[in-house]
Amino acid sequence: MTAEVLTSAHAPEQKPVRSGVSNVELLMPISLMFALLIIAVIRSPGLISSAGIGSATIVAAPLVLATYALMATVIAGRGTVDLAIGPLISFINVTLIQLTAAGFIGSPISVFVYCMLAGIAYQLLMAVIVIFVRVQPIIVSLSGYLALTGINLVILPRPGGVAPDFMSNWGAGTSIFSPVLAIVVVATLMWLLFKRTAFYTHLRLMGSDERAAFTSGIPITIVRMGAHLISGIFAGLAAICFTALISSGDPGQGTTYTLTAVTALVLGGASLGGGRAGVMGSLLGALNIYLISYCLSTFSFGTVQSFVTQLSYGTILVVSLLLTLILPFIQRHIKNFSALIYFVVLGVATLGVVLHATYDYAGLAPLAPANRVPEMFAPVDMGLANSGQASLLHYWLVAAFVGITVPVFLRLVVSRSGKNDISPAVYIIAAAIVMLIVYAISHGMMSGTLLRGAP
Repeated sequence: MTAEVLTSAHAPEQKPVRSGVSNVELLMPISLMFALLIIAVIRSPGLISSAGIGSATIVAAPLVLATYALMATVIAGRGTVDLAIGPLISFINVTLIQLTAAGFIGSPISVFVYCMLAGIAYQLLMAVIVIFVRVQPIIVSLSGYLALTGINLVILPRPGGVAPDFMSNWGAGTSIFSPVLAIVVVATLMWLLFKRTAFYTHLRLMGSDERAAFTSGIPITIVRMGAHLISGIFAGLAAICFTALISSGDPGQGTTYTLTAVTALVLGGASLGGGRAGVMGSLLGALNIYLISYCLSTFSFGTVQSFVTQLSYGTILVVSLLLTLILPFIQRHIKNFSALIYFVVLGVATLGVVLHATYDYAGLAPLAPANRVPEMFAPVDMGLANSGQASLLHYWLVAAFVGITVPVFLRLVVSRSGKNDISPAVYIIAAAIVMLIVYAISHGMMSGTLLRGAP
């Protein structure tokens, strides 16, 4: 007993081991997003405007939510990749249009309830077949893809119909703030709250090692059915945004979301083997897919435009799968990686390129006097005589300072806290910076007379 006490007294204090790696899988999607954003702005500066961001939001929203719908089942393991997510979105879309035309539903509450219940019903049917009939998930999802594709054509043979009346102006995309953006924000917050539950922990453990989860007492059947239920909710929200985008019914267009959503999910760092998928990675992956399509649309490939787009999606999917193999190597050689700080640093650098690409330098020429006085001897009001230019420069200097210093300071101050304590704070700071930029764009601080091509 005495020896044990002496040994423990003289033993060196063991410090808790901290993982120096944080979200290394976000390294590629963050880098790719800013690279694509720079190319997109250089090719088409109109993207950085209230109407440009508004149209991008309405077009990208169904893909973002379709990617969210894949996350829960992918985390659950067994290679559960729902290949029927595209036809499922189309199924909810065409049935919604037909029920609206028949007068059965039409109010916002009834539309939201029906779409989510339809998505839940299909996902629970898939879960029952996988769990109790013991059919491989890939076979069930592929069968669902083929079955729903045919059923959609039976329900609505050709595109047509009209969306519910309250959706008439949702797909306009003329402003940044819209009901579609609100749906995406609420869905993202829902997933972030879901991550803090014990159910999410059980889901990840089951996806990583189902046998270990079973021996630990986790109810495998309930957790797997819950994962499908969550996927059904997000599929219903994706169908609502898809209906708002096209303002009608289309039995075939939704099928394109299968390949793009799977590509976005893998591009965001998710593991198709199960156990790993994040909402931020999925959001970045979906935005990257949209930016790829946007950048390709600025080039003229003639009749092979759609084939080049599909080729790009397939190439990115293969490259992303190959890059997941080198993640362990990156984790061994990159220490103390912060995805937030990396995002902010690249964001500030990209913001400088965006301002340079969209700034109307030619509009400043009439302001210069014929005999220019050396700048050091010029009066105070000659450099930035226009108060709008001065306020714009002051605004972006403050935004850049806050964008760099606040996350770094926050990271250093709470570095000794647990990851669960840090996550809500950094998400709030990142969201505040994004909303600051969105506010500036929506109020014309990056448009108007200072943007090229503005009236």
